[in-house]
Amino acid sequence: MVPLRLALPSLRIEPPVKQLSAALAAHLAGPVTTLATCWALTRRDGVEFLFTDHDRDLTFEGKTYLARFGTSRTALSSDASFSVDSLEVDGFFDSTAITEADLRAGLFDFAEVRVFAVNWADPGMGALRLRRGWLGEVTISEQGQFRSELRGLAQALQQEIGALFSAECRADLGDARCGVVLGPLSRSGLVTAVTNRTTFTASLSGPAVSADAFTGGLVTWTSGPNSGRAIEVKSWDQVIGTFELYLPPGYAVAAGHSFTVAPGCDKRFVTCRTRFANALNFRGEPYVPGMDSVLSYPDAS
Repeated sequence: MVPLRLALPSLRIEPPVKQLSAALAAHLAGPVTTLATCWALTRRDGVEFLFTDHDRDLTFEGKTYLARFGTSRTALSSDASFSVDSLEVDGFFDSTAITEADLRAGLFDFAEVRVFAVNWADPGMGALRLRRGWLGEVTISEQGQFRSELRGLAQALQQEIGALFSAECRADLGDARCGVVLGPLSRSGLVTAVTNRTTFTASLSGPAVSADAFTGGLVTWTSGPNSGRAIEVKSWDQVIGTFELYLPPGYAVAAGHSFTVAPGCDKRFVTCRTRFANALNFRGEPYVPGMDSVLSYPDAS
């Protein structure tokens, strides 16, 4: 276990803009304050982690915020514009609750983060809400240092809404727009040998399938430390049963681990029509002229 040093935001406090109790507002207006920063991190699987930069554990609203490691805070200010509020979080691990293995496995990717300040001498005054957002993808170096971006609520406003015309299908195989039922097309598998972090050989149950059936498909682990997590298949060798994944699983794969694999789709209209008999649900425009047609000109000859 390597030591954890987590950087949290240091925000410019503007009481008139924030919702806070009269008692806490009076405390902030006083000549001396006794404030501590707390942050609550909730992973997508519902597991919650609570920490504070106070020198001892702090109880607030029935929950205990742990003071297991020192924290430093980077500057961050808010304004009335719709610019994206975000900051980078850097640190080293020192809490037994947050482990390097879990971070490498992606368990903390896109976790919700709430940051607020309380009067540690009288937590009953309530909280000054400072920031709420989500962690971006967490990366970790070989030296044990991690880095992640904390994305504010305005980040959602940067997302494009709507769809563009495309020759390829915009649906994912098996989703509500596609409508293909994956159950009868999927197979159960058992790892028989491991080549490296992304390549392994497995035996599959059920009848034979076409040579490229699982290329671009999805492997979902049903046993082992990766159980419940899914990774896309880069390629599949039907003859020897070798799978190559686009990304390495969070934890090492070993012989005996079981999984289910769903078929892949290259999102072309001909594949949708011939392999899945699903042309009516194709979510693309295969006959819309592309840029080559738009920029072409008549042959002078």
